Amino acid sequence: MLTMILVAVEALLGLGASIGAAIAAIGAGIGIGKIGSSAMEAIARQPEAAGDIRSNMIVIAALVEGVALFAVIVCVLALFV
Repeated sequence: MLTMILVAVEALLGLGASIGAAIAAIGAGIGIGKIGSSAMEAIARQPEAAGDIRSNMIVIAALVEGVALFAVIVCVLALFV
């Protein structure tokens, strides 16, 4: 009986980690899409500031990707630990 419960808990742990990693990846995709959209709109409104806007966009996109990678790593660690 106890082994059946442990197997069920392991299966749910894998499912939860997979769902968590998927949500992190989807969130990062949405965030980077919004960043790119806003940056293109800002460049269209003020073309002379394109260099500054582009560099800020790249930094912010890298930070979003870093957070998403951290979330995926946490999900993988939860799966194996």
